[in-house]
Amino acid sequence: QAQLVESGGGLVQAGDSLRLSCAASGRTFIFHAMAWFRQAPGKERDFVATVTWSGTNTFYADSVRGRFTISINNAKNTVYLQMNSLTPEDTAVYYCAAKTGGPSSRGEEYGSWGQGTQVTVSS
Repeated sequence: QAQLVESGGGLVQAGDSLRLSCAASGRTFIFHAMAWFRQAPGKERDFVATVTWSGTNTFYADSVRGRFTISINNAKNTVYLQMNSLTPEDTAVYYCAAKTGGPSSRGEEYGSWGQGTQVTVSS
């Protein structure tokens, strides 16, 4: 089994930046891609960004492209999400996920999930 633990969430103001971290442990060698998803209150879970385990390829949701950056540190088995120019619409619980096979924006393809970290952006 593999475990994912997110950290870095918090309360910030619009325009601020925040960096989320997701530390993976256990059978991480099975992972080929990592991703961030988010779920706002009363809404469905949405794809945010994904990165291949090598860090070579990244993909973003249109809503965050140009503001968010996903990256991975293989030596630390940790994936990051740098979030800049935050808006209240970014308020959500952010989840880290991992999968075998190539990167995907489909949450159902990810077999490992973290518990989530709350990000709240005030106006």
